[in-house]
Amino acid sequence: MRMRYKPWAEDYLKSHPNIVDIDGSHNGKMTQWFDKEQPIYIEVGSGMGQFITTMAKNNPDINFVAIEREKNVMVKILDKVLEQELNNIKLICNDAGELTDFFTENEVTRIFLNFSDPWPKRRHTKRRLTYASFLSLYQTILIEDGEIHFKTDNRGLFAYSLESMTQFGMYFTKINLNLHQEDDEDNIETEYERKFSDKGSRIYRMEAKFHK
Repeated sequence: MRMRYKPWAEDYLKSHPNIVDIDGSHNGKMTQWFDKEQPIYIEVGSGMGQFITTMAKNNPDINFVAIEREKNVMVKILDKVLEQELNNIKLICNDAGELTDFFTENEVTRIFLNFSDPWPKRRHTKRRLTYASFLSLYQTILIEDGEIHFKTDNRGLFAYSLESMTQFGMYFTKINLNLHQEDDEDNIETEYERKFSDKGSRIYRMEAKFHK
């Protein structure tokens, strides 16, 4: 997600080291960073944070980590965390390719991939967050029965992700081909999701696990 450049963004994020990791200072120590030892759910590519801050507010018995590489976007998440006084959420300003630096093996219970960049061109396939190399990272940090929850409005990316995960040896516990039509009351929307569903775009969703 791109947003207007904010020259003050990095200093603002650094001024809240109890919430934001911008330099890898908590690599391999995520569980210890939280006040309580609870299951960890992470969102890779958190955008402006509506989804993950809502999840954190609704689930105080779970620890959440928002991962967003754009500093100019991360400030929006930090604003929400501060406004709502959430103490069960941390923010990592870095790239998804570094996940195994942040988390140890079997440390994460659930991973959310919400409206990831579809990277539609074939030469960019390896950048998709459901490409095999990323799935390998997720498998490393997830607990044995951990889950990946994936949402997108991009039909091509959804089809690719189903195939990629299947080839990697994963299985699906839930598949929604038109999420909003099915009226899932447990669904927490992202800002992007609301914008495009209001325009009539179909939202695809699935939940997946790795075979033991």
